[in-house]
Amino acid sequence: MAATALTLTGCLSAGSRAGQDTIRIGISLPLTGDFSEPGKGVRRGYETWADHVNSRGGLLGRQVELRILDDQSNADRVAADYEKLINQDGADLIFGPFSTRLVIPAAQVAEDYGFLFVEPAGAAEEVFQQGFDNLFYAAPAVAEDHYDHLAEAILAMPPHQRPATAAYAVMDDPFAKGTAHGLKTQLEAAGVRTLVDEQYPPNTTDFGSIAAKIADSRAELLVGGTQYQDAVNLIVALRQLGHQPTMAAFSTAPTNPEFPRAIGQHTEGILSPTGYTPAAPYPSNQEFVALHQQKFGTEPTEDEANAYTTGQVVAAAVQAVGCADPDPDCQRRLVDWLRTNQVDTVVGPLSWDETGKPRGAHLIQQYVDGRIQIVLPDHAAQTRLVHPKPAW
Repeated sequence: MAATALTLTGCLSAGSRAGQDTIRIGISLPLTGDFSEPGKGVRRGYETWADHVNSRGGLLGRQVELRILDDQSNADRVAADYEKLINQDGADLIFGPFSTRLVIPAAQVAEDYGFLFVEPAGAAEEVFQQGFDNLFYAAPAVAEDHYDHLAEAILAMPPHQRPATAAYAVMDDPFAKGTAHGLKTQLEAAGVRTLVDEQYPPNTTDFGSIAAKIADSRAELLVGGTQYQDAVNLIVALRQLGHQPTMAAFSTAPTNPEFPRAIGQHTEGILSPTGYTPAAPYPSNQEFVALHQQKFGTEPTEDEANAYTTGQVVAAAVQAVGCADPDPDCQRRLVDWLRTNQVDTVVGPLSWDETGKPRGAHLIQQYVDGRIQIVLPDHAAQTRLVHPKPAW
């Protein structure tokens, strides 16, 4: 009887999908918990993309419908969410969540069910070591490569100007560790001495002891492998101790529009890698910026852009292959098409290797004259790199 019930349920589900005039896209995001701030940004990017597509007639003549669940920044919950989206909510396609910690369990569910899995925020090396053959990262570069242009710039400085010592404060998160330690590896190989290398749990709020170690070390370069609130709390603690590094770089946090207010406008000289800028000349980007401003009243950040890019990547495959449904043959054709094609997006043209890694590099931004601007590489720079860093 149980077997019969499962068979009937499957038939009913397939029949209801066949009659749909919409394409349902299943998504789980951290709308609460540790990653809620960037998670909400990803949601805004997905919603802007859906509005744009639907205003143009949808995909394959069908309107897209986003079904978004809150995984509460919990890895167990995100896996259960994607199981529900696929098995109970009738998702035709799925988009990825935010954070490497959530991407890996979500991608495993997608792999188990044979779904294409394009994700906006799982950039750590371990994502691409799992053997997933259906995963694609919708951004220009993976975490270990985010600081490549900064490393090149530091090592090109005359020895008397170059930071000789460094301190690293890193969240115990694969993405955060990947960005900071990718830079650390390159600098140590060139002789920049590591004086502090502290790791902390994702829920850390008190940075007094870590800040004290950094301040006592007098390290010239400060690198934060951070998300958002942790970077804010660390900077506040360092300012209270009067520590003034000659260069300071943080992953993710400085690109958040709330960042300047959160640290009291003491942003001048702070660096951050980014895969996106609203000023990028790519053909679809200015349209995206205008749409986002109209919908939310602000320019998009990297989180919104990577989410929008996820939609663009999936849409390109859907339009090329001509299907958007959970049938394994359709999903496999979508995957195979992306393996061998390039997609033009708001973060530039993207193509991927066999593991789902994008073949590209991140830009380096810095707060200069109160605005965050591209400073590296030189050919993309809006202004020159400021070094040493002004006091915060």
